[in-house]
Amino acid sequence: MNTPITIMLALALMTTSMDSVAQSVSQRDTATVGAGCFWCVEAVFERLPGVISVTAGYTGGQRANPTYEQVCTGTTGHAEVAQIVFDPSKISYEKLLNVFWEAHDPTTMNRQGADAGTQYRSAIFYHSDTQKAVAERSRTEAQKGCKDPIVTEITPLKVFYKAENYHQDYFRSNPNAPYCKFVIEPKLKKLKMP
Repeated sequence: MNTPITIMLALALMTTSMDSVAQSVSQRDTATVGAGCFWCVEAVFERLPGVISVTAGYTGGQRANPTYEQVCTGTTGHAEVAQIVFDPSKISYEKLLNVFWEAHDPTTMNRQGADAGTQYRSAIFYHSDTQKAVAERSRTEAQKGCKDPIVTEITPLKVFYKAENYHQDYFRSNPNAPYCKFVIEPKLKKLKMP
């Protein structure tokens, strides 16, 4: 029966549900970083409490909708990156950047370990002026712990291209692959991540 009270109760429930959805969406922010191979970066950040999702992808170049093969040539201008959706009430952008500095060598130009090329550069692609300011402060602080100059670029995110599906959750899906065993697993151990 659709009495005025029933309708009012239904509207109240719908409004409460919509408020909950809006609140949960507002408790999300996004960070995009490049720190070498995106398989490593993804494996590191997805372990942090407060991180909702990590997506491997490409940004920073000129070619629209690049493929992995195109990015690997080093001619697209894109970096391999991880786009991190996080709950800022549980982990701050600054804390994510602290992990970023620890998880790679920001003093090597276009290289992380054996991975060499502009696609493996150290980069922070900020989503807002606030993120830019935090990133710049964070880089200044990180430099205090580095002997060599940090070469990490800090630039605005223009467009993010999701990498092919076989790159998503790579470590979790391929824990016994040689790259995972010999590169990602030791990195996680060094960072004391399960």
